[in-house]
Amino acid sequence: MKVSIITSCFNREATIAQAIESVLSQDYPDIEYIVVDGASTDRSLAVIERYADKIAKIISEPDKGMYEGINKGIRAATGDVIGLLHSDDFLYSTHTVSRIVEEFERTNADFVYGNGLYVDFNDTGKVIRNWIGGSYSKWKVHCGWLPLHPTCYIRRECFEKYGLYDESYKIAADSDFLVRYLYEANLKVAYLNEYIVKMRMGGLSTDSKRRKQMWNEDIRMYKSHGFAALPTKLMKMAWKVPQFISAKL
Repeated sequence: MKVSIITSCFNREATIAQAIESVLSQDYPDIEYIVVDGASTDRSLAVIERYADKIAKIISEPDKGMYEGINKGIRAATGDVIGLLHSDDFLYSTHTVSRIVEEFERTNADFVYGNGLYVDFNDTGKVIRNWIGGSYSKWKVHCGWLPLHPTCYIRRECFEKYGLYDESYKIAADSDFLVRYLYEANLKVAYLNEYIVKMRMGGLSTDSKRRKQMWNEDIRMYKSHGFAALPTKLMKMAWKVPQFISAKL
């Protein structure tokens, strides 16, 4: 089973190397790594190119945002399974991809997700949120629950059948994508109760200046799927409370 991992990057020279190295250090042998750089104006591309001989594909050209970059990577991918690793983040251990593949093979799932940790941007040993994915059900999705997006690995034929990310959303495209795949499609979904990724706080959805935009996009997104938008958004927020509490324990 070939696994394609896609990293979309724009002006992340301080963190992109750690993301890349976490993929290259995996003990699973059949990984196609694709890095999509949105014509960074800092030294991100120079950092990426240091690893060029170990990266399957590097795409560097202007885009209109992260999700356009991700969609480019998905279209270029040839793996049986596709997952994402954002440029501020890194895989939890050297065995992560091996464990994901084992879960696909054990369950014959279309979609596998797991757990993740939000960590301090500079001190990645300091956990801010402990995101335990928990079991999957459609009723939970209807009540605002979603798995942590970068823990999700999906068979490539599902992208071909159910589509890519809606680029009209600048922040909520991942939530829209997950609702389509986990609520509207009838996929075989498996939960791997292990940590998949560490994510630095400070991304698009965690920047306080963007929270109003995220709120508005989530409301629009839930309305587009026929959900009661405001109650579902509030329930989505409520699902996050235990993550902060467990991080302090």
